[in-house]
Order: sequence, then C-alpha cells, then structure tokens
Amino acid sequence: MSDVLNPHTTATTAEASSAVVPDPSIMLYTRIRKSPYFWKSREHGVAMYSVYNHTYHPRHYGDPIGEYWSLLNDVTIWDVGVERQLEISGPDAFDFTNMLIPRDLSKCKVGQCKYVFITAPDGGIINDPVLLRLEENRFWLSLADSDVGLWAMGLAYSGNWNVEVKEVDVSPVQIQGPKSKDLMVDLFGESIMDIPYYYLRHYTLDGMEMVVSRTGYTAELGYEVYLYNAVADAPRLWDAIWQAGTPHSLRPIGPCHIRRIEAGMLAYGCDITLDTNPMEVGYDYKWMVDLEQEADFVGKEALRRVRERGVSRIMAGVEIDGPPLGTYNDGSMIERFPIISADVTVGQVTSACNSPRLERNIGLAMLPVALSEPGTTIGISTPQGMRQGTVVQKPFIDPLKETPKA
Repeated sequence: MSDVLNPHTTATTAEASSAVVPDPSIMLYTRIRKSPYFWKSREHGVAMYSVYNHTYHPRHYGDPIGEYWSLLNDVTIWDVGVERQLEISGPDAFDFTNMLIPRDLSKCKVGQCKYVFITAPDGGIINDPVLLRLEENRFWLSLADSDVGLWAMGLAYSGNWNVEVKEVDVSPVQIQGPKSKDLMVDLFGESIMDIPYYYLRHYTLDGMEMVVSRTGYTAELGYEVYLYNAVADAPRLWDAIWQAGTPHSLRPIGPCHIRRIEAGMLAYGCDITLDTNPMEVGYDYKWMVDLEQEADFVGKEALRRVRERGVSRIMAGVEIDGPPLGTYNDGSMIERFPIISADVTVGQVTSACNSPRLERNIGLAMLPVALSEPGTTIGISTPQGMRQGTVVQKPFIDPLKETPKA
C-alpha cells in the first residue's frame, strides 16, 4: 500500500508547489478600512500593502532600499493613519490611563509624549503605543496593531470609571529624515524648532487644526503631525506637506524596517506580543516599568514576580551570515526564523533584514539567557537553509539615540 501512496503524495506535493504564487496581491474592497490619507498616498504608486489595525497600510512604493537611503539622507512622508488615536478623557482619565500602563504618568507633563506598554494581568504586552498628554485629563494613545481600544472600553465599563474612551477623527502622518526640520519650518515657522524630543505643540495650518509631536518610528530626526477632522482634511494636509517638501527632495515611503531594526526598535506582532513581557524584550528599566509607584496598574504583581525571579529568555541582536536577506517589509520574511542549538529549537529571530550601510544581515532574536552573551554563535534556520548567527549588542547603530534628539 505504501508503495502506491508515496508516488501519489509526491506528485500532489509537486503540483501544489508549482501552484504557489510567490507574490500574491492584497484585495482592495469595502470591508477593510482606509486611512484618511489612503487615496493621496496611493497616487504616489504604492506597490505593497499590509493590513494594520484593520486598515490598509502602504508598506513600500517599489524600492525599499531607495526609500531607506531617502530616510537617511533627505526627508520622507509616511501615511500612518493606521495608528488609530484612542482618546481617554473625563474626570478619571489620569487615574484610569495610569492604571493601563506600567510607567508613572505623574512624571508626564501636559504637552509631553511617552512610549509606553499596555500590559495584561500576567504582564504580557497588549500594545506599545506612544502616549500624548494633551490636557490634565485628556490623553491619546497612538496605537500599534492590536484591539486595545476594546480592552480599554471593557476595563472602563467594568471598573465604573468616570471616563470616555473613544477613537477620534485624528490621523497622523510622519515626516522623517535629516531635512525634516527644514520642511517643518517652511510649513509652521521657526517655533517648530522649539519642540523638544518627545513633546508636542498645537498648530493651525490653513484653517486645519493639528498637533505636532517630535516623535517617529525611525530613530532619525522627525515629526508626527496629528490632524483633527482627518476624514475631511487629510488630502489638503498631504498636498500642503508635499508642496513644502518638494524643494527638500521629499519622498513617500512605508515603514522603514531596515532602519528600525538597526535601531533595535520593536514591532508589535513581530517582536512583541501578548506572550512577551517588558523584561524579556529589554525594557527592564525602572522608568518604563515602575514597580515602586504608588498607583496600581494592570500586571503590576505579575511583573514584580518576573523581576524578582528573573527571566529565562531575552531579546538580543544577531548578525546572520550568508547571502543578503531582504528588507523585511518586502514579504521576504514570512515566518520567524527558528534558532537551533544542539539540534533543538531554543528561540526565534523575530525580525531580520540586510542593512545596506552595515553591509551585513542583522536581526532581533528572542534567546535563552544562557545564549544571549555577545559573541555566542547559534544556528538559524532560514527558508534558504541553515545559517550561522552571532549574538551582538543592540541597537546596531546610534545606541544613545543622539540622531533623533539633534
């Protein structure tokens, strides 16, 4: 019987393999949301989309490497309307928001921004938004890719908090790169130079209301422009930025994963998930997970136990030998790469790419603590076969983040 079945199985597998479409398209239709900038960004020739927060998201415009160099040398514009703005307001807004995150919000001034985790009861990471404090009791959470709005609404209801939790008609666009300051001065005037790193300021441009923050997902000099009334005004803002940016070689790009991997920046769903906690991904900083603060927060006791006993795995940097990998946002890394030691899978490379300026393959990897020392060699299973990896320090470039603070 086995002699009969085996040839059939082989043939079926071969037929299926030949039917694989290497670069399948993504369907555009009514069910998936569109960013308010969707039609404007599409005019520039989006070549690949993904879906982020149930919304189409431009990943690149046909040349991810060229986009990388434009980010490093000039100025770029990104449609990041997928970063939905969850507004928390009302008399209990401060206490409620403080309960959602491990950071101590009493150390966040009005007009300041903070990178935060939202943690689950077991300490797992639900989301890692940028928090903007607009007023004493009004906050925006600029969300990564998870349904944390439903989580916050459920907590507010079950805890009888006197807050309003809602998604507002505010959509950000990112202006990133060394020439971003020049472009922003042309748009908003010299006062833009006075915004410190991770602070915000309110502006009006041609009747459009917006918040400008000195933030971004690049580790380069940059800004995010959060537009009110975005559904109506997004095309007009995009055109204004494009006109101001033309003299500065402005280029539309998608999220530059090469640059964020170089910077050791985490991507939700890729490097961090509900199954990881802040200590495991290298954020065991007392200011990021403040267990000494008076306020309680979701996951506080679980994270206290994690800190007391230590972690068994940790996020590290790796260099990977062999031919150049892709750019990560080009569909070249469909699955995480298993890490092999003594013929056993012991971890995963969660994000990897080829860095053009470092001229080597780099990645972020979740490893057993025992294998996380720089210089340790590991086996990495890729679709092209086994490769050798070497554990290194991360970030790979600019560890003190001097570039975005310039």
